[in-house]
Amino acid sequence: MNKPTKEFLDYLTYVKNMAPLTVESYQRDIEKFFVFLLHEDINMDDVDPIVIRNFFTKEMSNGVSKRSCQRRLVALKQFYRFLLKQGYIKEDPFLFIDSPKIEKKYPRVLYKEQVEEILKENRKRNDELVFRDQAILSILYFAGLRASELCGLELQNVYLKQRLLRVYGKGRKERIVPINEECKKDIEMYLKMSRTNLLGRSKQLDKESNKLILNNKGQPLTVRGLEYILDSIEQKTGTFLHLHPHILRHSFATHLLENGADLRVI
Repeated sequence: MNKPTKEFLDYLTYVKNMAPLTVESYQRDIEKFFVFLLHEDINMDDVDPIVIRNFFTKEMSNGVSKRSCQRRLVALKQFYRFLLKQGYIKEDPFLFIDSPKIEKKYPRVLYKEQVEEILKENRKRNDELVFRDQAILSILYFAGLRASELCGLELQNVYLKQRLLRVYGKGRKERIVPINEECKKDIEMYLKMSRTNLLGRSKQLDKESNKLILNNKGQPLTVRGLEYILDSIEQKTGTFLHLHPHILRHSFATHLLENGADLRVI
């Protein structure tokens, strides 16, 4: 490791108070660049925009992702900014270098028929958790809730007669979410057939919980537990759609748009 690099890593560690793993990541990115310079017989202070572009072109041709190149560019930009301040170089060659554009990954959406299929097949189950799981599917899809919102949903915020849910989203921001008749009935069946039995399994002394959805131990459901349940639904129904809370939520929004709903309302 050369002197300027060591000074920069010390700066990140002791002045910027960066985590050790982050500093190690910066070190790997810088060393990767120096290997390229050594191979091309280029000095550190002779780097120009053409050299930089050649480096990243070679990286991507070797299979390095645009996201990794973007992270590497951030490290090198900070490194060369440091070199300029410390007088190791006269000009910053990274000053006008832009990050590689990363393609946006849009969430996968299920067809309406696929959602209908998983709801239909899940109803055919005869195990004791079928009503809870059906309520989960209905709430995620027909109400479009996030995973954390479903797990945090409380009994006192479920208004079945009015077919409304009071939901607390990010930053505890409150909103009222309407549900359809099918979702209402699925929640009613869960409350009638499953929730009391699940609550009885809780090892808590008071055996009380105000959370609507419980796990199979009678405890409040977690986001990780929700993901496990969706996976188990696929296993039990034989309908493999790679279910995930976000997929059902985005499918809900997409199907509303396709049926003419106002984007601002969604």
